[in-house]
Amino acid sequence: MKKVISKDGTAIAFDKSGNGPAIILVCAAFQTRSDPMMPQLASLLSPHFTVFNYDRRGRGDSGDMAPYAVEREVEDIEALINEAGGSAFVFGMSSGGVLALDAARKLAVAKLALYEPPFVVDNTRPPLPKDYLKQLKELTASGRRGDAVEYFLTKAAGVPSDFVAPMRSAPFWTAMEAVAHTLVYDGTIMGDTMSGNPLPAEKWSTVTIPTLVVGGETSPEYQRNAVNALADGLPNAKRRILEGQDHNVAPNLLAPVLIDFFSM
Repeated sequence: MKKVISKDGTAIAFDKSGNGPAIILVCAAFQTRSDPMMPQLASLLSPHFTVFNYDRRGRGDSGDMAPYAVEREVEDIEALINEAGGSAFVFGMSSGGVLALDAARKLAVAKLALYEPPFVVDNTRPPLPKDYLKQLKELTASGRRGDAVEYFLTKAAGVPSDFVAPMRSAPFWTAMEAVAHTLVYDGTIMGDTMSGNPLPAEKWSTVTIPTLVVGGETSPEYQRNAVNALADGLPNAKRRILEGQDHNVAPNLLAPVLIDFFSM
């Protein structure tokens, strides 16, 4: 493990592996750099790239600083890009993809790949409640971490309530509770893009770098529609659909797609 210091003084922990052009992996809600998917993906990419697999602020071995702002997370990515030599490829998973999009507007990102940013752009699933972020903040501020996790799963991820009850006694639930406060961060990053309205055309119009938007063939319709909407709205984007995959994409199927794209 290594650490880099972000602009506000927060220490950001990362693992560095491999050789070649730098690629930074931006994880999704609940994920840390040690979650099974991220080190697996890093291992598959490292024969081709220098991989930076990091803990987003407030997670794992990284520090944090209040108040939260999306700009601080962008600065964290900037610190990693500087550590990589001043330019890097970036891959973002789910809500981490939306953070990666925001970073690409401002930083020296050479190419960008995203897996299923969780936008809700139509009526194919219910939108988030209007007070979603407020409710999350109240739950985490009062120490009700388990309830915050359940609220996210049912309202944002669309997991049926009767599926969540047995999850609360599963071994992985403690790890989810440990990063429950960062669900507010991901909710802030998403903003109103899960409201069921079309994506704001101007928001990422300046992201003109080559971008790959990847989705899963068996993902829910709203996620497939979000992939199409984003790919259509970016000036220099193409899409790729992975056969037999959903939002929990297999690293061994995702990695070859990323290798092809970033090696072109």
